[in-house]
Amino acid sequence: MAGPATRAEAAATPRCRMEPVRTCVACRTRASRTALLRVVVIDSELVADERAIMPGRGAWVHPTPECIGIAVKRRAFVRALRVSGPLDTQTFEKWLSAMETK
Repeated sequence: MAGPATRAEAAATPRCRMEPVRTCVACRTRASRTALLRVVVIDSELVADERAIMPGRGAWVHPTPECIGIAVKRRAFVRALRVSGPLDTQTFEKWLSAMETK
């Protein structure tokens, strides 16, 4: 494979950046990071991390009622986030319903 002859040519060549891929904890399909929502636990409460910058372990899920309902029903968040005991999902479900009305 022949590459650019000089460093200037290499710098001028557009690079294809691969976007990170994550797996939805509910439907187990792989999707780009921008298509999924990161969820974290703060004081036993499930919180949506829209900007994906909160500290700690995160779980990725499609931001749809179907996937979120499956994840809550199967306790996928508990397993993915490695917490013991039940999680408070009321705040997260209120956030989801507010996002659906927008």
